[in-house]
Amino acid sequence: MLGHSLLAYRPTMSSSESSPEKTADFKSLGLSSNLMKALDDIGYESPSPIQQECIPLLLNGEDIIGQAQTGTGKTAAFALPLLDLIDIKKAQPQVLVLAPTRELAIQVAEAIQTYARYLKGFHVLPIYGGQAYNLQLRPLKRGVHVVVGTPGRVMDHIKRGTLNLKGLKALVLDEADEMLRMGFIDDVEWVMEKIPEQRQIALFSATMPNIIRKVAERFLNSPKIIKVKSKTTTATTIRQRYWQVPGHQKLDALTRILEVEEFDAMLIFVRTKTATVELADKLSARGFAAAAINGDIQQKTREQTIQKLKNGKIDILVATDVAARGLDVPRISHVINYDIPYDPETYVHRIGRTGRAGRSGDAILFVAPREKRMLKSIERVSRQTIEPMKFPTAKAVNELRTKAFKQKISDTLSNHDLSMFKKLITEYQEESSNDPMDIAAALAQLAQGGIPLLMSEQEPRQERRSDRGSDNRSDNRSERRPDRQRADRQGASREGRKEGRRERSFDNDRPQQSRPRKLKDFPDVEMSRYRVEVGHNDDVKPGNLVGAIANEADIDSCYIGSIDIFDDFATVDLPAGMPAETLRILRNARVCGKKINISELKGSDSRSSKEKGAAAKRSEQSRPASKSSSGKRKTSSQKKPETKENT
Repeated sequence: MLGHSLLAYRPTMSSSESSPEKTADFKSLGLSSNLMKALDDIGYESPSPIQQECIPLLLNGEDIIGQAQTGTGKTAAFALPLLDLIDIKKAQPQVLVLAPTRELAIQVAEAIQTYARYLKGFHVLPIYGGQAYNLQLRPLKRGVHVVVGTPGRVMDHIKRGTLNLKGLKALVLDEADEMLRMGFIDDVEWVMEKIPEQRQIALFSATMPNIIRKVAERFLNSPKIIKVKSKTTTATTIRQRYWQVPGHQKLDALTRILEVEEFDAMLIFVRTKTATVELADKLSARGFAAAAINGDIQQKTREQTIQKLKNGKIDILVATDVAARGLDVPRISHVINYDIPYDPETYVHRIGRTGRAGRSGDAILFVAPREKRMLKSIERVSRQTIEPMKFPTAKAVNELRTKAFKQKISDTLSNHDLSMFKKLITEYQEESSNDPMDIAAALAQLAQGGIPLLMSEQEPRQERRSDRGSDNRSDNRSERRPDRQRADRQGASREGRKEGRRERSFDNDRPQQSRPRKLKDFPDVEMSRYRVEVGHNDDVKPGNLVGAIANEADIDSCYIGSIDIFDDFATVDLPAGMPAETLRILRNARVCGKKINISELKGSDSRSSKEKGAAAKRSEQSRPASKSSSGKRKTSSQKKPETKENT
């Protein structure tokens, strides 16, 4: 029965406010073994207050209203129990999550996929404005179990008939007050009117405005209300900093930090078991004493590795959350979140490995551009500001490297018997007549190996602090219905004119240059030009390529440079040094139903001889008789390839 007044449920809210005093573990909440196994992998030890309250109620089929701030663990609070109610054999949407922004939709979908890692055949799909429809239509056609989307794009799919909600078991409204603030509440109500009558609803909102309360009264069935307040949970003795860096520059950023930060021992957190080994190996190859621990390592080996960390035989430990459980090593002075955690509570657990017993500690968080929302959540939960990190310059790193190199020479002279080497060098000098300084320099080069001693002056670019506060208004605007307000119509008109400038008609006559253009906002980022095998003949647009590359390669769109589209192919500028695995993934990515088969351009003109000959012939035929004042012939209508400048 719908339409109940919320006043009848306020005693439930009152009792839930004191519930955080109770203690429980996830096993006692009734979750399945597959979900428990995933939670062990992630390293979740005990449920947060809102998880402790919501999970049993949702497992029991109740409607709930969760009044809690972002970052209190509410994603797991609704995702875990609703995953347990899904029938994997039915490849149709059974849970729909509405989120206010594309960033939150992606974040929630990633978390759900992590929790469901042991549910064989499970599929979750984020859908949002700004992404090409074809990237969403194919998974929807194949069948997904959970859809996480922004209201406007969910509406569009329902109207098109591409999102069928007949089999829906549960609906989640995440950050309902934020959807109200952004003007999506009408869209939310429209979607809620389309869901089956027999279903479960979970509504989460930090505040409870009257409009949200009325929506709850209209659609929820005897909801239970849970109200949880967040508390300050990070130690004040820990200095917390973040550095905003794209994924492909993380290793270089970490290396530079390791060289300039004075640390005793360091704990580095990554998300996966594979990443622990890979990162530890890469650090070892760069001369750092590093080792990995993860859930696959035997307990005896784990204990031996931790003992080496305690004894100073290794200085860096790369770990997953579950592997670092119970770790207490007094000499850990730094904790680095190489991969940002899925929720703020995990962050609190991680950095708690330093700054213990009144000691000071340092915590550094790497944040990719699209992870800024989680940074804000962490700050909100801990009620502490995480300061942007001043990134060490190449000059500072080189000064330290030079100092360390000289110190190694002094230590070797003081602590080793060099008589045999003196004899060999004397013999070599007499035989070759080379200058002793030249011989010493050659030996230094041999000792250094293939790694350059000094770093180039080119530096990874840290994004501006002002970027962090961006609310992605351009993306949010695309979610509004175009007939909602006059301002929206004006915005759509502006966007249309902008898009019209991009989508002019071009041919292949202009020689294709292999030199990439610099990014307007990040001129220090080295770029390379790539060719993709789709073009005008495939009806491809710049937005299709940006969407495919950003989603498949996990590259933020601000690092995708100029795009030139020709008849049969296109070129795109991307950060130099793309990993082989990323390129492999991109080669198989599809745009407009066709594999893009990306490849890096080397020469100045990558067109085939046939293409060049045809272009030259067309150019000769179209050349007019008249000449310009400079003596050069002019074409009557010089066309250019379709270009997207520095997305």
